[in-house]
Amino acid sequence: MSMGLRSRQRPIAPTRPSSSFVPCWPGSRSQRAMKTFMRSPGDEGLSSGFRVLILLWLLAWAAMAAEGLSEDPRHIDRGHIIPSEGYADQPYIVKTDDRAWLCVITTGAGREGQAGQHVLSMRSTDRGRTWETPVAIEPASGPEASYAVLLKTTYGRIYALYNHNTDQVREVKREDQGAYPRVDSLGHYVFKYTDDHGRTWSAQRHEIPVREFECDRNNVYGGTLRFFWNVGRPLVLGDSALMTLHKVGAMGEGFFAQSEGVFLKSANILTERDPTKITFETLPDGDIGLRTPPGGGRVAEEHNLVRLSDGSVFCVYRTLDGWPVSAYSRDGGHTWTAPAYLTYTPGGRRVKHPRAANFAWNCSNGKFLYWFHNHGGRFVAELGAARKDGRSPYDDRNPAWLMAGREGDTPEGRRIEWSQPEILLYDDDPYIRMSYPDLVEEDGAFYVTETQKHVARLHEIAAPLVQGLFNQWDHRTVAREGLLLETHGGEAKVTMPTLPAFNVRDPQRADHAGKETRAGFSIELWLQLDSLAAGQTLLDSRDDTGAGILVAIARPGAVAIALHDGRQQAGWDSDRGVIQAGRPHHVVITVDGGPKIITFVVDGTLCDGGDERQFGWGRFSPTLRAPNGSATLKMAPAVRSLRIYNRALRTSEAVGNYRAGHPKADTPSAVQGQNPPAAAGDRSRPRR
Repeated sequence: MSMGLRSRQRPIAPTRPSSSFVPCWPGSRSQRAMKTFMRSPGDEGLSSGFRVLILLWLLAWAAMAAEGLSEDPRHIDRGHIIPSEGYADQPYIVKTDDRAWLCVITTGAGREGQAGQHVLSMRSTDRGRTWETPVAIEPASGPEASYAVLLKTTYGRIYALYNHNTDQVREVKREDQGAYPRVDSLGHYVFKYTDDHGRTWSAQRHEIPVREFECDRNNVYGGTLRFFWNVGRPLVLGDSALMTLHKVGAMGEGFFAQSEGVFLKSANILTERDPTKITFETLPDGDIGLRTPPGGGRVAEEHNLVRLSDGSVFCVYRTLDGWPVSAYSRDGGHTWTAPAYLTYTPGGRRVKHPRAANFAWNCSNGKFLYWFHNHGGRFVAELGAARKDGRSPYDDRNPAWLMAGREGDTPEGRRIEWSQPEILLYDDDPYIRMSYPDLVEEDGAFYVTETQKHVARLHEIAAPLVQGLFNQWDHRTVAREGLLLETHGGEAKVTMPTLPAFNVRDPQRADHAGKETRAGFSIELWLQLDSLAAGQTLLDSRDDTGAGILVAIARPGAVAIALHDGRQQAGWDSDRGVIQAGRPHHVVITVDGGPKIITFVVDGTLCDGGDERQFGWGRFSPTLRAPNGSATLKMAPAVRSLRIYNRALRTSEAVGNYRAGHPKADTPSAVQGQNPPAAAGDRSRPRR
């Protein structure tokens, strides 16, 4: 949890008891409003005619909302809304033994951390399209209850574990002598349970004993009051269960000023039916939890776990440093490898991430999926714990990115290596932030939850996206769908295909306003440069007005694209230094009109900004139209082959095109210095 995500829109009204909620699409709020309106008494001062006019307006509003839905499944408005009372956090799901989905959510009528915050559960029998009446695990009228996670046992019982402000603390002291009125991340860690698949919960609440650590003793209360919370899904590890807890040693700048991770291990919770006999031990051994690496900051929190095939446990968590941290345990959580910043491969490039939840999940195929935000580095650390120049380390949780992981052997034991990432979800407003996801897998389909702290949603992940990630290491096929132009190079000019428009006039609207198409395109080229002098033109379709595209060397070792629709320009460039003189390189430039983001994949690696900039991907204006200019595309001799697509290639497709050009490419660096085939792996006749 963080002070970082805040509600921006008006809250959803508290849900009414019913046997089933209406379908959870954005128009459903209008449906509920219309039903309430029609049930309203007729003596409230409104004439029947006026009531009909308002009803017609509501119907029109609902129709407009439905028409405005994005066709891109990655847009968050395509998800099914998970009911809440306004504030909505941590929508986590387990599958019950009667084949329902049981969701627990932290909610309340106010904002995050305000009085009345409590935990609800609800069931769905149609994969989140509709939800049964929510059940209060803890009431809104009681002490704050927050941040529940679910653990399912071997015999079907489900435990909800959460914070509970049992002592009714009303404020917490900061380490800088101030105080916070927010009291949802302290108190006692407790559980209740259900034996009827979430229809009812135990009346009695049971406390989980948590061993004192150094950070507890050193807090401003000397450990008599402890601060903590949890976002991590419990992990079943053989006959035991391992649960995460994020201890807070100090409240202060950035809210949680010092934090570290511990684990609660129970050897009998999966089988013991008497809750008073369940045992817990607090790990790791000693009294210091998982923190940042030497030289890192004071913040290490929101730890979550996955298991490896050899019984090892992998843990990943957020920091203020600009990179997430990971560690492995080979003995069930008692001891851990030295915390290290997460890398794509052992000893390889660091994964960039701000102060936000980053979750890894086990999948049934033995691989992993990982949610993160794909930016950060030292630029996040330089913001400090709170904010700087109006920017916060909690910012930029939009879009959410996904990558797959697979196990590999190292001298230290089995470890996870990660694929190149894909954009999973986005909102049109870059200020909207989505976080605290959960993953559900059923019948080969994958679903993810998320929340902006005001609306929680459930999304089915498009199968090509997730399967592309799983297969990314082995995929060596050139993408053919949407291929507009293919040439082997060696030609100074070719016919330029028409690129799709990003924004068009909507003739169906009475006001003829603009409409986003969510279209995109990709340009793929193999190139080899004799020098890295800036200003070298590679591709140019501009006309006399400047409209069209330009691909050029903008700075040493970087490729840039400029787009001009005759009214405005947009552009972005690759990371500096990814192009070297005298060597062949594979570059895929994708202009994605869904999230309005430009990405560069160079030699099978997605640019992430490196140490030079916070972002390796850039946004462009939502009002950019079609960047079409001249009917002729000029090509530099350095371009050995070229493909242009009328759609945005996924990252996995860009990697597959690269591997197809070099069938022996097992890693992005394995083929540097080799010459590509004339047609980059496909000797079919050029198309223009």
